[in-house]
Amino acid sequence: MVELINILKALSDETRYQLVNLLLKHDLCVGALATRLNISESAVSQHLKILRDAGIVKGDKRGYYTHYYVDQKVLKEAADQVIQLSRVIPVNQNCHYDCPKKDNLFSCSKHRHEGGESK
Repeated sequence: MVELINILKALSDETRYQLVNLLLKHDLCVGALATRLNISESAVSQHLKILRDAGIVKGDKRGYYTHYYVDQKVLKEAADQVIQLSRVIPVNQNCHYDCPKKDNLFSCSKHRHEGGESK
């Protein structure tokens, strides 16, 4: 679960999302990524570190340069976990027991009523 959270956090930044999108199509070095995204090489490196720490991106040293690529297995496993989450079936549609009360009223938007009785 922690791994999924870290992956989602890493992908939540638009620039990192764009980096992943580019790297799914081509293995690229920092310079090529910086040119394509019109940002500095140091900014690319900082974003790549976050993506590497989340396990999404890996690098292969090729001569002087490191070419980065997406570990598609990690990305697919995260996608599968999100799909499983979307398939969770609610146990109880009636949330009276979990809704906070204020002035003897349930305060959730689904149950605007007094006590436990629906109006």
